Amino acid sequence: MISGLSSALPYLRPASTSGSNATSTPKLHPEMSAATDAATSSPGISVSQLKPLQGAKQISVADHPDLRDLMATNWLRTHGASASQTALSDDAPENTYAQVKVDGKVLATLYNGGSSTMTNAAAAKIGKLEDPPGLSGPDLAQWRADTYAKLLGGTVEKASTAITQSQWAPRESSSATYSREQLDAAFQAMLAEGQKAAAQLQSSYLASRAQSGTSADISA
Repeated sequence: MISGLSSALPYLRPASTSGSNATSTPKLHPEMSAATDAATSSPGISVSQLKPLQGAKQISVADHPDLRDLMATNWLRTHGASASQTALSDDAPENTYAQVKVDGKVLATLYNGGSSTMTNAAAAKIGKLEDPPGLSGPDLAQWRADTYAKLLGGTVEKASTAITQSQWAPRESSSATYSREQLDAAFQAMLAEGQKAAAQLQSSYLASRAQSGTSADISA
């Protein structure tokens, strides 16, 4: 939506005009309560008073399929993996529908799905623009291209990759469903990343200990 682009423009937050409040506020002197004094002066809990936690046992994420799949799904989303690895992003060059040019310079690019990108200067000139209800895909891209060109005083140059409305297929919901193979592979990749990070941390720790002239066994 164009409103999303216009909201990305620099926003100036006005300086506070309540300066008088700052000068009229009396100075506050914190008072430490007797309870705080007692807490800071106490020696703490004696080690002899500590008791082992009863009934606790170590669990593995691998033994909980729902939690494992949730972590694998989040890993896939974080790493930009889609349920359909062959699908192109909306703003991929191969999905270009048209370009709006002014004096030979591209100010806006429209894509087959109806989305668009433009320069900050073009967004500022176009301002807030509401799309007609019911338009989507190439039809929306065409309407936007014509409207942008009119507002910017430019021309529309249709791309060779443009498709017709009948050729366009809406994208699936963003809540992707991953296959069993994708989830299992993602979980293994997540474990490998964790092991690699742990190994790097241990290596860095040992190197720092060696530089300080001390040694330690952290394998336990």
